[in-house]
Amino acid sequence: MLKSILGKTFCLPDIMRKEMRKQYGVLYPGDGKKTTEQILSAMGNPKKLITIGDITTFNVLKCGRIPDISVVDEKTQREAVSSNIVEGIKHSNFKTLRVSNPPGFVTEELISVLSEAIDCNVPVQIMVDGEEDLAALPAIVLAPISSVVLYGFPNKGAIMVKVTSEIKNQICNMLNRMNCAN
Repeated sequence: MLKSILGKTFCLPDIMRKEMRKQYGVLYPGDGKKTTEQILSAMGNPKKLITIGDITTFNVLKCGRIPDISVVDEKTQREAVSSNIVEGIKHSNFKTLRVSNPPGFVTEELISVLSEAIDCNVPVQIMVDGEEDLAALPAIVLAPISSVVLYGFPNKGAIMVKVTSEIKNQICNMLNRMNCAN
């Protein structure tokens, strides 16, 4: 499964946009500290905790938990986040990796950097130049079983995906339908 996405770039065709709104995890309505505390309590002790998005990462850090991997772009819903959020997503423990990833794509470079981050024994923050909205897909495929991937669901809340073989297969199949010319 892992090898089937390495070395490839994926793009989101218009016909799959509705499918992307499907939830592959549990939606926790609301935003902020209270919702994040509920998620952190419900997730137990995951193999890896991966946060996708600035607000999700900010809230997890605000609750005192350092994600193993965070993927951020200093934007929310394609608008710049406040300086409070930019400062709030930084942590001295993070090893920072940088990657370019345009909107609507999952680049080979993003997949490679996520794979590298998963193998790290220190917390990693991936700073995306472009957009990280689709980064949850390769994160789920690459994450070890029993990991948790958290990402925001605009204007609704946050989604917690507990990584299982079944979900990895579903997401891998979805990514393979998003194959673009490299």
